[in-house]
Amino acid sequence: MTPDPDAIADCVLATFDQLPARCKPRPRDDGSREWVPLSGIVLAKDRELVCVSLGTGMKCLPLGKLPLAHGNVLHDWHAEVLAIRSFNRFLLEECLLLSKLPHTPSKYIQRSANEHPEHPPFTIREDVGIYMYCSEAPCGDASMELVMESQEDSTPWTTPPPLIQQVSDSPSSEPIALRGRSHFSHLGAVRLKPSRPDAPPTLSKSCSDKLALTQATSLLSSVTSLVVSPQNAYLTVLVLPTSQLSEIGCTRAFSCFGRMSAVTSEMEQKWAGGYRWHGFNTLGTTREFEWSRRSATATQKLVPSNISTIHTRHFQQTLIGGVLQGRKQMDARGASAICRRSMWKSALEIAMAVGISALLEIVKKASYREVKEGSLLEARRRVKREVRDGVLKGWVRNGRDEDFSIEDGGPK
Repeated sequence: MTPDPDAIADCVLATFDQLPARCKPRPRDDGSREWVPLSGIVLAKDRELVCVSLGTGMKCLPLGKLPLAHGNVLHDWHAEVLAIRSFNRFLLEECLLLSKLPHTPSKYIQRSANEHPEHPPFTIREDVGIYMYCSEAPCGDASMELVMESQEDSTPWTTPPPLIQQVSDSPSSEPIALRGRSHFSHLGAVRLKPSRPDAPPTLSKSCSDKLALTQATSLLSSVTSLVVSPQNAYLTVLVLPTSQLSEIGCTRAFSCFGRMSAVTSEMEQKWAGGYRWHGFNTLGTTREFEWSRRSATATQKLVPSNISTIHTRHFQQTLIGGVLQGRKQMDARGASAICRRSMWKSALEIAMAVGISALLEIVKKASYREVKEGSLLEARRRVKREVRDGVLKGWVRNGRDEDFSIEDGGPK
C-alpha cells in the first residue's frame, strides 16, 4: 500500500527542517529571498516512513572542468541527483556496518540469499518501499508544459529544433542533445543542463532523463550495484507539489505510455542480474518547501542559493561548486562523501570485509574506468546501452572523468 503523498513530503521536509542553519539558504541584507530545490528519498518499512537521504542544489560542472575533477568533484548537484547519490552512499554505509564487527543489523539491507561469487553480496529487503519527494518539477521533459505556461507567449514554436547541437565551435567537439529549455515546445527529447543559454555547456543530462533511466537501471550507481543487488532498488512513487506536477509531462517523460514505451518485454526478457522495467507513479502533494521558488512574497527578489546540502543518517555535508564548503573546487581535500572516488573507496572497504574474490578483483582495478568496465557490471551496461540508445535517443556519454586511480588525489 502506497503511503499518502503528503506523508512522504512531510517526512522529507521535517528532516530538512532539523538540519543546522549552515545547510540552508541564507537571509539577504537587501531583502531578496534565496531559493533552492530539495529532493529526498523515503523508505517505508513496517508502516514507518524514514527519510534516509536528501539533497539541495541546482547547478552542475561545466564541460571544460570535467578532466580536472579526478573523481573528487561532483558533475551534477541538482537536488534529485544529490538525493540519489546520497541514497547510494547510505546503502554502502549500511552494508559496511553489516560486514564489519560487531555486524550491526540493518532495517533495510540484508545479506543476499544468492551466494554466487559474481552476485552482489547484499540486497534491499523485499518489504521496503522506496519513494521520492521533489520540491520542484524535475528539469527537462517532465517540466516542459510548466515552462510553456510561464512564457508570455506559450504558442509552440513552428520552426523545427536542431536535434543535434555542438558543445563549442570546434569541429572536433562532440554532438549533444537540446540544452535546457531551448525549443521548449519540442517534447520527448533528451535535454542537457543548465537551462540558462548563457551558462557554460555541460554533459549532464536533465533530471527527467536521469530519473527515466532509473526505471530500468534502478536507483543504484555502477559502484553500488557491485555490492547491492538492483532487484529491490527501484523507485515506486515520485511526489511533486501539485503546482509542479504536469500529468501530461510526467506521463510522456517517464511512463510506458510515453517515450519509455520503446522498452519492450522482448528487450526486458534479455536483461540479467536482477534488472527489469519498474515504472514509478507520480503523485501530487499539497505540501510546499519553505525555500522553493514559490515561497517569496510579491515584493521579494528571488536569488538562487549557491549552497548545496547532502544528508543521510550517517553523514551531513555542505557543498559549494560540487565540493565541500570552504575548499577550492579542484582541491582533493574537498571531495564529498558522494563523489566518485569516495564511493569507490567505500565499495572497496566492503569488498575487503566480505572477502569475495570476484568482487575484490573488480574494485581493485587501477582506474575508475576499469572498474566500470569490469565483468560484474556487464548486465548493467547492457541495460543502460539499450535504454539510452534505443529509447532515450540523443543521450551523449561522458567519459572525461574516469581515468583516475583510487589514491590519486589529483591537483592540489
